[in-house]
Amino acid sequence: MKFYLLAILFCCSGIKSAAQTDTSRLSQAMDTFLIQIDTIHLGKPKLADSINIPSKTIESSKKIKGIASFYSKNLDGTKTATGEVFKNSKFTGASNNLKLNTWVRVTNLSNGNTVIVRINDRMHPRMAKKGRVIDLSRAAAAELDFMKKGLTKVQLEIVSAQTVD
Repeated sequence: MKFYLLAILFCCSGIKSAAQTDTSRLSQAMDTFLIQIDTIHLGKPKLADSINIPSKTIESSKKIKGIASFYSKNLDGTKTATGEVFKNSKFTGASNNLKLNTWVRVTNLSNGNTVIVRINDRMHPRMAKKGRVIDLSRAAAAELDFMKKGLTKVQLEIVSAQTVD
């Protein structure tokens, strides 16, 4: 690609020396050439470090299956992604696949227990790489009965706020 650009530049410089008297036509040709060069993209586009790519969200009718874990006791009192203070005694969860403040029915696939939680935080990216779809408060994990195991297979289903009331 660079070779073609150099060849075009070389040809244009030849036009200039051959047509010294017709500078307006040459000027127009150079303007057109520069505009065309401006629209050519060479190489792969680079993203700035500060650009956040939005996390993939699911539609409300779809269900997600994956692995659930629960928060450490040490995180009680820390701020969540929504800005509220995290409490392990509340029925909340963290997910990178769901929008914040989404209500979700979580079903433990090994025993059938269900709980409804509100997504108020984001998981560490490393958790998603391990197959985790949600990180639950300890209260929610106790309700699903997987505190001793630490992890369990779950299904997530978005529910409306009216379902919670």
